[in-house]
Amino acid sequence: MRGILTVFRKEFLENLRDRRTIFSALLFGPLFGPLFFVLMINIMQQQAETRDEQQVEVAVSGGAYAPNLLALFAERGITVKPVTLDEAGARRAIAAGDQRTVVVVPQEFPSRLAAGQPADISLYFDRSSEMGSSATNRVRDAVDDYGRHIAQSRLLLRGVDPTLLRPVVVKGIDVSTPKARAVLALGTLTFFVILAMLTGGLYLAIDSTAGERERGSLEALLTTPLPRSYLIYGKILATTAYMLLSLTVTLVALSIALQFTRLEDWGMSVDLSPRSVLAMVLLTAPLSLAGAGLMTIVASFTRSFREAQTYLSIVLMVPTLPLALVGLLDLKPTVAAMATPSLSQHFLMTRVLRGEWPQGWEILLSAGVSLALGLLLAWIAGRLYEREQILG
Repeated sequence: MRGILTVFRKEFLENLRDRRTIFSALLFGPLFGPLFFVLMINIMQQQAETRDEQQVEVAVSGGAYAPNLLALFAERGITVKPVTLDEAGARRAIAAGDQRTVVVVPQEFPSRLAAGQPADISLYFDRSSEMGSSATNRVRDAVDDYGRHIAQSRLLLRGVDPTLLRPVVVKGIDVSTPKARAVLALGTLTFFVILAMLTGGLYLAIDSTAGERERGSLEALLTTPLPRSYLIYGKILATTAYMLLSLTVTLVALSIALQFTRLEDWGMSVDLSPRSVLAMVLLTAPLSLAGAGLMTIVASFTRSFREAQTYLSIVLMVPTLPLALVGLLDLKPTVAAMATPSLSQHFLMTRVLRGEWPQGWEILLSAGVSLALGLLLAWIAGRLYEREQILG
């Protein structure tokens, strides 16, 4: 054990002087990820506020046939732009981008309305336009309210209570907490955290295997009195340490960066207190050993630093791929999910963000499987370095 710790100390301290290792472990993932994440949230908030506050303009053809509708548009803050367009002209105006929304009131609208017959109003829009859809929704809501107001007025004139048409009233009651709503908005946070953690040990895993071979120092290193497996165990331990360092820095940076977001404006709150950060580090830490072992094994089969970098960039997708399937497949924290490394860490971190504490069996199963996988991969890496073929 002393030999493994000696190799660990040597690798850890030497890589503190390696710019690539420091950049990936302490700067790129841990700092760029949180900054990008917070920037993305702030942009989403600004876009939502812009859509709510923007002045909506609607082109109306035949507005003289529905003066009450125009008055309702004015009450809703919708600016009416009079135009003279038929169906083909409205389609061309939308397709060309001259108009976002066009309302066409046909000439027979007043007569049909007076006769108590259904009166059509055509609403032209482009669903593929994000800003256009926001404006269209406000115009559509106004037209729907206009129709409901006419229907209620007709019923009242006939002595019928309009509420009779609503025998069932649905009351929407949101039982979610601000923290739970924040987790929905921060759905990709766990992806950033795990990716940053794995990236933190990327260059050390490459340098201690393919890097040693490319420099020609691997053969001399394997002739030391220490068993070969001890050498690789020490290197894997150092890679794990850098991953844990990257994980800690990432979560601390996130806890600071999220203070510059206005989640409260959306009725959300996120708990990234020092206690929560510590809990997330401890719950995610077992995954680092599996990540270090996997990257060391893959890098052992490469012949150069560049080749290892290419392959390991692809390998990083293996632990993060399950996280991309969570929302797509609507996965739940079942026994199978908690026995899947990286996926189980996602669910554990999500519980902490929701202000909940994971159940004991979830923690034990997640940590147990991740550590067992990490030890198995480390053992395989040790056996690989017992072979003479490893010298190439």
